Amino acid sequence: MSNVTDALLRSGLSAVQSELHAGTLTVRQIVEHYLQVNRDYQHLNAFLEIFEQDALHRADELDARLRSGKPMGKLFGMVVGLKDVIAIKGKRLTASSKILDGFESLYHATVTDRLLHADAVILGRCNCDEFAMGSSNENSAFGPVLNHLDNTRVSGGSSGGSAVAVQAGLCMTTLGSETGGSIRQPASFTGTIGLKPTYGRLSRYGLIAFASSFDQIGPITNNVEDMALMMEVMAGSDEKDSTSSQEAVPAYAAGLPLNRKLRIAYYPQTLDNPKIDPEISAAVYTLIDKLRADGHTVEANDLKYLDYLVPTYYVLTTAEASSNLSRFSGIHYGFRDMEAEDMESVVRRSRSKGFGKEVQRRIMLGTFVLSSGYYDAYYTRAQKVRRIIRDDTAATLADYDLILLPTTPTTAFRLGEKTTDPIEMYLADIFTVQANITGLPAISVPLFRHSNGMPFGVQFMGDLNREDLLLSVTDHVLKFY
Repeated sequence: MSNVTDALLRSGLSAVQSELHAGTLTVRQIVEHYLQVNRDYQHLNAFLEIFEQDALHRADELDARLRSGKPMGKLFGMVVGLKDVIAIKGKRLTASSKILDGFESLYHATVTDRLLHADAVILGRCNCDEFAMGSSNENSAFGPVLNHLDNTRVSGGSSGGSAVAVQAGLCMTTLGSETGGSIRQPASFTGTIGLKPTYGRLSRYGLIAFASSFDQIGPITNNVEDMALMMEVMAGSDEKDSTSSQEAVPAYAAGLPLNRKLRIAYYPQTLDNPKIDPEISAAVYTLIDKLRADGHTVEANDLKYLDYLVPTYYVLTTAEASSNLSRFSGIHYGFRDMEAEDMESVVRRSRSKGFGKEVQRRIMLGTFVLSSGYYDAYYTRAQKVRRIIRDDTAATLADYDLILLPTTPTTAFRLGEKTTDPIEMYLADIFTVQANITGLPAISVPLFRHSNGMPFGVQFMGDLNREDLLLSVTDHVLKFY
């Protein structure tokens, strides 16, 4: 009789490994459990592909190594899902887009390689908004991801499949990617923990690029300890990524207990904003009171540039997307329109049919802001504003350890509710894009439940490479509720 239970798997990897080392549980039993749960919840559309035979073979290998007495890796027994923008050698990699139909990766992403070397099991690839462009996971060429708590609501995006996979217990942990909140926003919508590390903290080698100066891979988990262990394994410099951080990687898991009182800033402009749900605002104010009662200093700070965050983000990211996505032409790999008659029509017709509407919209916007006559008016100016926002945020963090703000202005909205209004959809990122513009780490912590029954998170943003402090404060505040 298997000892696998959902409660055990959600409790954290250390508890699972205790059972594995005691011989009361095997990795094969864990994988078989997740395979069955995925069959039961196929309608959520969280996974695009399950590597069933590969995962079972990997499980048997790990079980045999354990029985032989060989040392096991730090993530031994962890079953992980990867967002479909992260390369896995020999597996399809589509960015949830028709334009990459049939493409298989020739190599592992660095994060994939490091997970495998730490003895994790890769279960499959998770659905996402096409090329990671979206806030609801309704832009996937393979259909939307449904929120497990309410199937009429969105999962959030663009890492919606990764978030729902953890939320529904389809695997133990996942990796997502962020350009403007695509880990933290779906984590908030699904009641999971989502971390956007410092830009460059995790190598981007093997990540399909959306906007290269913003993109960052990060984990989604049910508990802080698993996230800390994943960061220990994945973080660090990579010769294949010149932007990767050279900073030493701390022992995140051992440093989880918070051993000092913090100075925390918050922005009244976010909590008193007319766009925010009053229940979310009230919940964050309640948390502020709890933090103060716990001895921490929590003070209001002015966010001068709130109205410039989303415009700056979309000008710069669409420009970078226009450049990055020019490589998908129907010539070398992926989808090609076979009715095309010459080279020009191959490119035009393949891109028109291969890219979805939202991706086309952002490519056209980016091409416009980079065009002659508009480059200085939009792109150059947005870069200057980005620097001003970075400097202003750095000035705040010179006086405070952390910045506290809501993750999202609302809970998960209804499917189709915002698809006809791109501006309303873009404003779902209003509280998350600051971390991506500045390159700072930020984490969404699942503390609250709305009267509509849906979860929502609160967000902490820290200084460069202070993921250790973000993990510690997350571990700390989770005990408040």
